[in-house]
Amino acid sequence: MENNNQIVDIIKKQNIKPKPKWYFDLKNISIWVLYLIFMLIGAISFAIILFAIQQTDFELLSHFGHSKLELFLSTLPFIWIVLLIIFILGSLYAIYYSQRGYKFTFSKLIAINVGLSVLIGTMFFIGGGAAWFENAFAIRTGFYESIQKKKERIWQNPDKGNLAGVIEELKDGELILIDFNNKKWTISTDSTFIANAVFLEKGEKIKLTGLRTNESSFKAKEIYPWGGKEMQKKMRQRRNKNKIK
Repeated sequence: MENNNQIVDIIKKQNIKPKPKWYFDLKNISIWVLYLIFMLIGAISFAIILFAIQQTDFELLSHFGHSKLELFLSTLPFIWIVLLIIFILGSLYAIYYSQRGYKFTFSKLIAINVGLSVLIGTMFFIGGGAAWFENAFAIRTGFYESIQKKKERIWQNPDKGNLAGVIEELKDGELILIDFNNKKWTISTDSTFIANAVFLEKGEKIKLTGLRTNESSFKAKEIYPWGGKEMQKKMRQRRNKNKIK
Protein backbone atom coordinates (compact mmCIF):
# COMPACT_ATOMS: atom_id res chain seq x y z
CA MET A 1 0.00 0.00 0.00
CA GLU A 2 2.86 2.30 0.86
CA ASN A 3 4.44 1.67 -2.55
CA ASN A 4 1.18 2.56 -4.25
CA ASN A 5 1.03 5.83 -2.35
CA GLN A 6 4.59 6.62 -3.38
CA ILE A 7 3.72 6.00 -7.02
CA VAL A 8 0.69 8.27 -6.73
CA ASP A 9 2.84 10.98 -5.13
CA ILE A 10 5.38 10.74 -7.96
CA ILE A 11 2.60 11.03 -10.55
CA LYS A 12 1.22 14.11 -8.81
CA LYS A 13 4.61 15.77 -8.38
CA GLN A 14 5.67 15.19 -11.99
CA ASN A 15 2.20 16.01 -13.27
CA ILE A 16 2.13 12.80 -15.30
CA LYS A 17 -1.03 12.45 -17.36
CA PRO A 18 -2.20 9.55 -19.50
CA LYS A 19 -1.77 10.10 -23.20
CA PRO A 20 -4.94 9.93 -25.28
CA LYS A 21 -5.59 7.03 -27.65
CA TRP A 22 -5.32 9.27 -30.71
CA TYR A 23 -1.68 9.97 -29.80
CA PHE A 24 -0.75 6.30 -30.11
CA ASP A 25 -2.87 5.89 -33.24
CA LEU A 26 -1.15 8.88 -34.84
CA LYS A 27 2.27 7.58 -33.80
CA ASN A 28 1.52 4.17 -35.30
CA ILE A 29 0.25 5.70 -38.55
CA SER A 30 3.33 7.94 -38.75
CA ILE A 31 5.60 4.93 -38.34
CA TRP A 32 3.83 3.06 -41.13
CA VAL A 33 3.94 6.10 -43.42
CA LEU A 34 7.65 6.38 -42.70
CA TYR A 35 8.01 2.67 -43.44
CA LEU A 36 6.26 3.05 -46.79
CA ILE A 37 8.47 6.01 -47.73
CA PHE A 38 11.61 4.06 -46.83
CA MET A 39 10.32 1.04 -48.73
CA LEU A 40 9.48 3.02 -51.87
CA ILE A 41 12.83 4.81 -51.96
CA GLY A 42 14.58 1.49 -51.41
CA ALA A 43 12.58 -0.04 -54.26
CA ILE A 44 13.41 2.88 -56.58
CA SER A 45 17.09 2.51 -55.69
CA PHE A 46 16.95 -1.19 -56.54
CA ALA A 47 15.19 -0.43 -59.84
CA ILE A 48 17.93 2.04 -60.82
CA ILE A 49 20.60 -0.53 -59.95
CA LEU A 50 18.83 -2.98 -62.29
CA PHE A 51 18.75 -0.28 -64.96
CA ALA A 52 22.49 0.32 -64.54
CA ILE A 53 23.20 -3.41 -64.91
CA GLN A 54 20.98 -3.55 -68.00
CA GLN A 55 22.89 -0.67 -69.58
CA THR A 56 26.27 -2.32 -69.00
CA ASP A 57 27.47 -3.92 -72.24
CA PHE A 58 28.82 -7.14 -70.75
CA GLU A 59 29.34 -8.74 -74.14
CA LEU A 60 31.42 -5.77 -75.30
CA LEU A 61 33.60 -5.23 -72.23
CA SER A 62 36.59 -6.87 -73.91
CA HIS A 63 36.68 -4.06 -76.49
CA PHE A 64 37.50 -1.42 -73.91
CA GLY A 65 40.96 -0.48 -72.71
CA HIS A 66 40.02 -0.81 -69.05
CA SER A 67 39.61 -4.12 -67.27
CA LYS A 68 36.14 -5.64 -67.25
CA LEU A 69 35.81 -5.17 -63.50
CA GLU A 70 36.98 -1.55 -63.68
CA LEU A 71 34.52 -0.71 -66.43
CA PHE A 72 31.64 -2.47 -64.70
CA LEU A 73 32.35 -0.65 -61.43
CA SER A 74 32.52 2.68 -63.26
CA THR A 75 28.93 2.24 -64.45
CA LEU A 76 27.48 1.15 -61.12
CA PRO A 77 25.39 3.86 -59.42
CA PHE A 78 27.01 3.69 -55.99
CA ILE A 79 24.81 6.45 -54.63
CA TRP A 80 21.76 4.26 -55.23
CA ILE A 81 23.42 1.21 -53.70
CA VAL A 82 24.11 3.25 -50.55
CA LEU A 83 20.54 4.60 -50.56
CA LEU A 84 19.16 1.08 -50.98
CA ILE A 85 21.05 -0.11 -47.90
CA ILE A 86 20.12 2.97 -45.85
CA PHE A 87 16.42 2.84 -46.64
CA ILE A 88 16.12 -0.91 -46.18
CA LEU A 89 17.67 -0.45 -42.73
CA GLY A 90 15.33 2.50 -42.16
CA SER A 91 12.29 0.44 -43.09
CA LEU A 92 13.49 -2.32 -40.75
CA TYR A 93 13.74 0.19 -37.93
CA ALA A 94 10.30 1.65 -38.67
CA ILE A 95 8.45 -1.66 -38.78
CA TYR A 96 10.30 -2.98 -35.72
CA TYR A 97 8.99 -0.07 -33.63
CA SER A 98 5.48 -0.24 -35.02
CA GLN A 99 2.57 -1.47 -32.92
CA ARG A 100 2.92 -5.05 -34.13
CA GLY A 101 6.63 -5.05 -34.85
CA TYR A 102 7.41 -7.25 -31.86
CA LYS A 103 5.69 -10.17 -33.59
CA PHE A 104 8.40 -10.41 -36.26
CA THR A 105 11.83 -11.93 -35.82
CA PHE A 106 14.77 -9.96 -37.19
CA SER A 107 15.39 -12.49 -39.96
CA LYS A 108 11.73 -12.33 -41.00
CA LEU A 109 11.86 -8.52 -41.05
CA ILE A 110 14.90 -8.60 -43.34
CA ALA A 111 13.23 -11.13 -45.65
CA ILE A 112 10.03 -9.06 -45.86
CA ASN A 113 11.77 -5.75 -46.47
CA VAL A 114 14.30 -7.01 -48.98
CA GLY A 115 11.62 -9.06 -50.74
CA LEU A 116 9.27 -6.08 -51.07
CA SER A 117 12.06 -3.79 -52.26
CA VAL A 118 13.09 -6.31 -54.91
CA LEU A 119 9.50 -6.96 -56.03
CA ILE A 120 8.40 -3.32 -56.23
CA GLY A 121 11.75 -2.24 -57.67
CA THR A 122 11.62 -4.89 -60.39
CA MET A 123 8.10 -3.84 -61.38
CA PHE A 124 9.19 -0.18 -61.44
CA PHE A 125 12.17 -1.10 -63.62
CA ILE A 126 10.10 -3.17 -66.06
CA GLY A 127 7.63 -0.31 -66.37
CA GLY A 128 10.42 2.06 -67.43
CA GLY A 129 10.23 4.14 -64.27
CA ALA A 130 13.86 3.61 -63.29
CA ALA A 131 15.28 5.25 -66.42
CA TRP A 132 12.88 8.19 -66.16
CA PHE A 133 13.43 8.77 -62.44
CA GLU A 134 17.21 8.45 -62.64
CA ASN A 135 17.41 10.89 -65.54
CA ALA A 136 15.07 13.36 -63.82
CA PHE A 137 17.16 13.12 -60.66
CA ALA A 138 20.33 13.89 -62.64
CA ILE A 139 18.73 16.92 -64.31
CA ARG A 140 17.34 18.37 -61.09
CA THR A 141 20.38 17.84 -58.87
CA GLY A 142 23.13 18.86 -61.27
CA PHE A 143 25.90 17.11 -59.31
CA TYR A 144 24.80 13.59 -60.28
CA GLU A 145 25.92 12.05 -63.58
CA SER A 146 23.19 9.89 -65.07
CA ILE A 147 23.81 6.34 -66.22
CA GLN A 148 23.16 7.38 -69.81
CA LYS A 149 25.75 10.17 -69.57
CA LYS A 150 28.28 7.72 -68.14
CA LYS A 151 27.51 5.35 -70.99
CA GLU A 152 27.94 8.12 -73.56
CA ARG A 153 31.26 9.13 -72.01
CA ILE A 154 32.54 5.54 -72.09
CA TRP A 155 31.55 5.04 -75.73
CA GLN A 156 32.84 8.42 -76.87
CA ASN A 157 36.41 7.19 -77.30
CA PRO A 158 37.23 6.73 -81.01
CA ASP A 159 40.99 6.54 -80.42
CA LYS A 160 40.39 3.33 -78.48
CA GLY A 161 37.96 1.94 -81.02
CA ASN A 162 34.65 2.95 -79.45
CA LEU A 163 32.14 5.34 -80.95
CA ALA A 164 28.44 6.06 -80.65
CA GLY A 165 25.92 8.53 -81.91
CA VAL A 166 22.92 9.09 -84.16
CA ILE A 167 22.71 8.09 -87.81
CA GLU A 168 22.28 11.16 -90.00
CA GLU A 169 22.57 9.61 -93.46
CA LEU A 170 22.93 6.19 -95.09
CA LYS A 171 25.03 5.51 -98.18
CA ASP A 172 26.37 2.44 -99.98
CA GLY A 173 28.98 0.89 -97.72
CA GLU A 174 29.00 3.77 -95.26
CA LEU A 175 26.90 5.97 -93.05
CA ILE A 176 27.17 9.44 -91.59
CA LEU A 177 27.09 9.54 -87.80
CA ILE A 178 26.73 12.48 -85.42
CA ASP A 179 28.39 11.60 -82.12
CA PHE A 180 27.38 12.85 -78.67
CA ASN A 181 29.76 15.80 -79.00
CA ASN A 182 27.91 16.81 -82.17
CA LYS A 183 30.84 15.84 -84.38
CA LYS A 184 30.16 14.34 -87.81
CA TRP A 185 31.80 11.02 -88.71
CA THR A 186 31.96 9.01 -91.91
CA ILE A 187 31.58 5.36 -90.93
CA SER A 188 32.75 2.62 -93.29
CA THR A 189 30.48 -0.42 -92.97
CA ASP A 190 32.12 -2.80 -95.45
CA SER A 191 32.45 -6.28 -93.89
CA THR A 192 30.93 -4.94 -90.68
CA PHE A 193 29.02 -7.17 -88.30
CA ILE A 194 25.63 -5.56 -87.70
CA ALA A 195 23.61 -6.92 -84.79
CA ASN A 196 20.13 -8.13 -85.66
CA ALA A 197 18.53 -5.63 -83.27
CA VAL A 198 20.08 -2.66 -85.09
CA PHE A 199 17.77 -0.47 -87.16
CA LEU A 200 19.96 1.15 -89.81
CA GLU A 201 17.85 4.21 -90.46
CA LYS A 202 18.14 7.95 -90.04
CA GLY A 203 17.76 9.07 -86.45
CA GLU A 204 18.73 5.69 -85.00
CA LYS A 205 21.14 5.75 -82.07
CA ILE A 206 23.91 3.15 -82.35
CA LYS A 207 27.28 2.19 -80.86
CA LEU A 208 30.26 0.89 -82.79
CA THR A 209 33.57 -0.82 -82.28
CA GLY A 210 36.32 -0.53 -84.84
CA LEU A 211 39.24 1.63 -85.87
CA ARG A 212 39.64 5.35 -86.32
CA THR A 213 41.18 5.94 -89.75
CA ASN A 214 41.52 9.74 -89.67
CA GLU A 215 40.16 12.85 -87.98
CA SER A 216 36.52 12.21 -88.91
CA SER A 217 36.48 8.70 -90.38
CA PHE A 218 35.93 5.40 -88.64
CA LYS A 219 36.06 1.82 -89.90
CA ALA A 220 33.31 -0.08 -88.10
CA LYS A 221 33.99 -3.64 -87.05
CA GLU A 222 30.73 -4.17 -85.18
CA ILE A 223 27.53 -2.15 -84.86
CA TYR A 224 25.12 -2.59 -81.97
CA PRO A 225 21.92 -0.82 -80.92
CA TRP A 226 22.32 1.84 -78.28
CA GLY A 227 19.51 0.29 -76.26
CA GLY A 228 16.84 1.84 -74.13
CA LYS A 229 13.11 2.42 -74.53
CA GLU A 230 13.32 3.57 -78.15
CA MET A 231 14.93 0.31 -79.23
CA GLN A 232 12.44 -1.74 -77.22
CA LYS A 233 9.57 0.10 -78.88
CA LYS A 234 10.97 -0.56 -82.35
CA MET A 235 11.56 -4.21 -81.52
CA ARG A 236 7.92 -4.54 -80.48
CA GLN A 237 6.83 -2.87 -83.72
CA ARG A 238 9.01 -5.26 -85.71
CA ARG A 239 7.52 -8.28 -83.91
CA ASN A 240 4.00 -6.99 -84.55
CA LYS A 241 4.74 -6.59 -88.27
CA ASN A 242 6.09 -10.13 -88.42
CA LYS A 243 2.94 -11.45 -86.75
CA ILE A 244 0.76 -9.65 -89.31
CA LYS A 245 2.75 -11.20 -92.15
